[in-house]
Amino acid sequence: MKKKTESSQSKGERRNQRRDITNAARRDRKADYAYQLINKRAAWAKYQNPWLTLPNPNTNETSKKFIRVKSNDYWGNPKAQQPFRMGQPGPEANPS
Repeated sequence: MKKKTESSQSKGERRNQRRDITNAARRDRKADYAYQLINKRAAWAKYQNPWLTLPNPNTNETSKKFIRVKSNDYWGNPKAQQPFRMGQPGPEANPS
């Protein structure tokens, strides 16, 4: 029977990717507002409730140009916006 040899394990001392490449990719992601909004909408659809940064509707507060709100407060509960599924009665089936 062959003897089992021990394999070496990395110490985790050095990066496996160049730092400038990683930073450039992160900079591109942060610069694209549509990409951020798509990711936040996808997270909201998975019931994660991310923060959204929006222009302040109260124009008298000049010190706060933007405000942060939870996505459930802005878009509503994602569970209430389930798509129609075959075999389940729709909202018009309940005559109440």
